[in-house]
Amino acid sequence: MRIRSAAAALTFGLLASAGVAQARSVEVEIGAAPPPDRQVVVPAPRPGYVYERPHYAWDGRAYVWNDGRYIQERPGHVYEQPKIEHRGEHFYFRSGHWDDD
Repeated sequence: MRIRSAAAALTFGLLASAGVAQARSVEVEIGAAPPPDRQVVVPAPRPGYVYERPHYAWDGRAYVWNDGRYIQERPGHVYEQPKIEHRGEHFYFRSGHWDDD
């Protein structure tokens, strides 16, 4: 009985922690330059939210446009916007993330 209860508790703990997992920042190396930035209108700030600017992202095959979106603030943390950097002969896409990701 104790073994079964311990196994159930372990299984529940693993499943519960899997549901709590958060996405982490991703950096991808890309061989091609991104398209020119689009002109966009940034909406007014909303209390309790950070605005992720519209941007191009890399989907593994091509650049794709992502519209801007509001993300709920995390008090005490800073949100780093997504960006594409040119380093040497390559471009690097880094997804948006919080400073502790």
